[in-house]
Amino acid sequence: MPILLACAASIASLSVAWLIVRRTGDGGWTDVIWALSVGLIGGAVALWPAPDADPARQGLVALLIGFWALRLGGYLAVRTAGASAPDPRYEDFKKGWGGWGLKAWGFLMIQAATVVVLAVSIRAAATRPDPGLDWRDGLAGCVVLVAVAGEALADRQMAVFRRESSNRGKVADTGLWGWSRHPNYFFEWTVWLAWPVMAFDPGHPASWLTLPAAILMWWLLNHVSGVPMLEAQMLKTRPEAYRAYQARVSRFLPLPPRSR
Repeated sequence: MPILLACAASIASLSVAWLIVRRTGDGGWTDVIWALSVGLIGGAVALWPAPDADPARQGLVALLIGFWALRLGGYLAVRTAGASAPDPRYEDFKKGWGGWGLKAWGFLMIQAATVVVLAVSIRAAATRPDPGLDWRDGLAGCVVLVAVAGEALADRQMAVFRRESSNRGKVADTGLWGWSRHPNYFFEWTVWLAWPVMAFDPGHPASWLTLPAAILMWWLLNHVSGVPMLEAQMLKTRPEAYRAYQARVSRFLPLPPRSR
């Protein structure tokens, strides 16, 4: 029942996103509503009653996913509202779709499906049938807190870099951005490792459902809507500087930079 409700809620929320994008003309609002939808729907499925589930664990999961969603959704909302031009990624999509019509709605329904996959992993972690919170719950909480803090720091460092007029045309390669070309995406993915940490047990079939979220987010960020699109945009706007950056800085996982 909670997953069926998650399906209905995700379709409704991303349909609302479609209407907002049609009105504002900025596809960036899609990401805002997606993040907030994951938090709201994920929190709801975490708290939905289940036999043998510990209410304290359910509450912890709801709190963690809500914290992540509010941070990311709030950041994206401020960025989108203050942008001088629509999100270029969605502008490229818009050209292929011929506007914000039914093709755009269909794409948003794919995003709605990702919300459901993430909700399944959240639900599986929240309903782990062990009484009381233990070290695994604490470790999962630490994973989320570190991931959210790392993503926020990466976003902050990028914002500071962009505010400096002397950095126009350059590529940010200091702080976390000197260790990974996409530290914000790396920490975004790390959040979804919390649920296997909390509940995965090869001996319990239901616990395997904690894995799809981490697998899906890795694939999306590395091969679909994250890294490939941003790197293509950077190579278009500052090709020489970005190729040099690619040669010395890890693509995704934070690693010591290679010598120049």
